[in-house]
Order: sequence, then structure tokens, then C-alpha cells
Amino acid sequence: MFSINSECILSKKSEDIPPFYVMEVLESAQALEAEGRHIIHLEVGEPDFPTASHICEAACAAIGRGSTKYTHSQGLLSLRETIVESYHRKFGVDLSPDQVIVTSGTSPGLLIVFMALLEKMDEVIMSNPHYACYPNFVKYLGGTPIYVYTNETNGFALEPETVKQCLSSNTKAILINSPSNPGGHVMSPESLQGLAAIADERGIPIVSDEIYQGLIYSGEEHTILEYTDNAFVLNGFSKLYAMTGWRLGYIICPPECVRAIQKIHQNFFICANSFVQEAGVAALKGSQEHVAEMIQTYNTRRQYMLKRLLGMGLDVRKEPMGAFYVLADARKYSNDSLELSRRILNEAGVAVTPGIDFGNGAEGYLRFSYANNLENIKEGMDRLEAFLEKELEGEL
Repeated sequence: MFSINSECILSKKSEDIPPFYVMEVLESAQALEAEGRHIIHLEVGEPDFPTASHICEAACAAIGRGSTKYTHSQGLLSLRETIVESYHRKFGVDLSPDQVIVTSGTSPGLLIVFMALLEKMDEVIMSNPHYACYPNFVKYLGGTPIYVYTNETNGFALEPETVKQCLSSNTKAILINSPSNPGGHVMSPESLQGLAAIADERGIPIVSDEIYQGLIYSGEEHTILEYTDNAFVLNGFSKLYAMTGWRLGYIICPPECVRAIQKIHQNFFICANSFVQEAGVAALKGSQEHVAEMIQTYNTRRQYMLKRLLGMGLDVRKEPMGAFYVLADARKYSNDSLELSRRILNEAGVAVTPGIDFGNGAEGYLRFSYANNLENIKEGMDRLEAFLEKELEGEL
């Protein structure tokens, strides 16, 4: 029987792309569940709340009206206008709906931005740790990630002075993420302003991933657009509105870059789902009570999880104030986060994400998601504590 040798037909870059370890953990956990094991999921960054009923109703009504066709490649004007209104209301920034490109989630948006920006060997500065997929987008398009090793005491945030030292003639963009994944930290206005000043001085854009915007537990939230117009902002509905499966995001572009972004979107994605876009309008314009309730619930879980992790000797040197993650230092127990996470899953029945997924700057750390109900989090912490106590006993 004829068989195909994958080495002959697959590109080297497709073979070389690393796995997304959080998904590997999830899939291993699901395999154990299929065998009858009860697994506590603290690995995946997915809200455990249902999408609000008024958002679902808007989508159903749109389908009923026959809103199942292609839309403008930039997205429905009503949604783009609502996004612009939201940014003005929250941050006081003035934008045009023409600057918005609606996408099928923020990941396609990030891909499109880098497709528009990068030539071979162009450099993108990013923090280490970082969201696992960032460097893979850059490398797959022929670019080079330039990692800035960050300090947990300031929340693993990029600092302007450190970024300045990494600039070169090949620097094409500075990538930021606040509130952040994996650390859950929120960048200060001073840091955002400093990075904006560097970008403006060098004539390079900031690419700002703001998908966790709104999920903060203390202080004020900010967008990079308060400090510079020279930015591509990525945002969406997955996290704040518990709409991960709806796949709805958007890019806010500098006006002079819109046409290039639009053409790429036309060619590779055509447009975002029509009736899902109408649900996005309902999400932004409708009642925000469910959002406020979610944030309050997340905060209760956050405080509980932090207390328990610290009590186990898993260090968290700066309290995370956004998103729904805690990145905890587990080097007291192991410097191999992947192997430690595998053992915690198999022996304790708790799925957690290895820090190495987020770059070698997070090796020895574990990321815990509190996007799960408090009962499950308590059970997960109890199991984890029992596992770690056995680890320490084994060393004596």
C-alpha cells in the first residue's frame, strides 16, 4: 500500500513548531477522564460561565432575520461603531469605525497584523515569560522574536529601559499584553507611556494584546491607545463576555495601515461570522451586570487560590491583579515544570499548565487558572497540597 513520507511533503517550519502544552495537558486530562478519572481542570484559560442570555438571544434573532451571509470584510458597521464607542467610554480615546477590522477571534487578528508587518528576519520584542503562541506567530512568518527577560517582582512586565537596550535596526514591533497571560499582571500607566514614547521615537508600532481588558480587580485599566496612535490593538469577546467558542475579535489599526490589513483579511478569512457579530453588538450595548458578577466571583477565587498556593510554598512575589491566572514558582519542588505538571495530573488528578509553555523565563513555574468554580478549586488545592507534601517527605 502506498504511504506518504511526511518528511518529504511537510515544510520544516510546520515540523518545527512546538506544541501548545496547555492543550496537551487538557487532552491528556480528557483521556484520563475517559478512563473514569475525576480531573480538576486548572489549566485552561476559558471562562466557566455561560454566555449571557441577551447575547445568545441576539444571535438567534439575527439568524431568524436571515443574517447568515457575508459581511463587509472589516465587519458590520454597527459592531465597529459600538467598539469605538466602548473605547471612548472606557478610555476617552477618539477612534473611527474605519480603523476597526472584525476577526474570527484575536488569534487570526494577531496573525494578520504580523503578516502585514513582518519581512524575513524582522524582529519583534516581547517579554519572557509570554503567551505561549506569540513567538510561533513571528517565527512562522520568518520573523525573529527578541525576548526580554522580566522580573516577577514587577509582574513580569516589560520595562521601557530594558526594551530600549534590545532595539536594533531590524526591530519592527514591540508586543505587549496587559492584563497578561500567564502572570495575570496589569502594566502601569508609566510603563505604557514609556514604551509608547520609545515606539514613537523609533517609528515602530506597539502591538497590544488587550483580550483580558476589563478583568481587573484593583485600580484603573488602560489601553495603549491612551499614549500613542502608533499601535495595533487586539481585543475580543472571549474572556470578558465568556464567548470563547463564538470566535469574535477585532483589530484597531493606525488609519494608514487599515487597507493592508483589510486586504489580507479579505484574502485569507473573507469576514467574521455575520450573526456572531450581531451578538457582539448586544454584548457591548446590553447590560453589564453579568460581567460585574463574573469579576466579583473571579476575585473571590483569586484571593482563595493565592492564599492556598502561598501556604504550600509556591511563591507568588507580586499579586496578580488581572485576567484569571496565577503563575507560581514551583522550583522548590522541581526545575522541570513539564514533568512536574505531568506528575500532578497523573498522581493528583489536577491539570495545571507547565511554565515552560510560556518561555524559559517561566521554567520551574506552574500556571493555575481560576476559571473554575470555587468548589473545584478547593478540591484541586487539597489534592495539590497532598501531592506536594509527599514530594517533601520523599526528600527527607
